[in-house]
Amino acid sequence: MSEVKISVRDHGPLLITGPIVLEDAAGQTFDIAGKEKVALCRCGASAIRPFCDGAHKTCGFQAAERAS
Repeated sequence: MSEVKISVRDHGPLLITGPIVLEDAAGQTFDIAGKEKVALCRCGASAIRPFCDGAHKTCGFQAAERAS
């Protein structure tokens, strides 16, 4: 089984690599079958939430968390 990796991008999305199942609050799954990489929105401005559409580049979103 492949490992799942979540990368926090500076001023951008969460990049998830590996086999995942993504569910909404009602338990319905998003159709991401066959995708090796998924970008999830953190800025809230994406037109395709929960997925990233690049809106963070123009909405002024700022976040650069570091692990400690």
